[in-house]
Amino acid sequence: MELLLPRRCAGCGAPGEVLCARCRTELAAPPHRVSPRVEPGVPVWALGPYSETRRSVILAMKERGDRTVRRWVGAVLAAAVATLTARGEVGEHPVLVPAPTAARSARLRGGDPVADACRATGLPTAAVLVHARGVRDSVGLSPAARRANLAGRVRLRGPVPAGELVLVDDVVTTGATLAAACAKLTVAGAHVRGALAFAAA
Repeated sequence: MELLLPRRCAGCGAPGEVLCARCRTELAAPPHRVSPRVEPGVPVWALGPYSETRRSVILAMKERGDRTVRRWVGAVLAAAVATLTARGEVGEHPVLVPAPTAARSARLRGGDPVADACRATGLPTAAVLVHARGVRDSVGLSPAARRANLAGRVRLRGPVPAGELVLVDDVVTTGATLAAACAKLTVAGAHVRGALAFAAA
């Protein structure tokens, strides 16, 4: 199989590994606070900027159906949550809640990549948020347009998880998705401690 379909790094394209040593080092940065333009009402942490490496990894797990790299992203997320716990910013037994996605997008991608990465952490995961019909692709939309696009279009598809919740997304851009998700969970009685993104654009 290696001869027919040689494995390449999801971050830089170097041959031989799912993620090369250089890319693994770049992705190992600890979480830091960011301030999105749309304030979700909870602390937001990101694991790094939307660099070429992080962009390539996100595209690999979302658009190219690379399930193996989703497990690596899960390991990175697990380390980030452990760091937040050690710093006292998150409790010892958080439940991860993947950011909402459209059901059709998840089907086309062989499952929700963010939810898969959350499950790969080994931490409790509750994929209870989905987009309702009518949500447009947010690329190119202003912060105000992103908020309007999501207004009333985040749905719960199961009971609200008990305990302390941490929202997880691949990229935080304006913060509109996290704000809509946090609002939906909070209104339903959930305790959202914060939000964690793999990259901040």
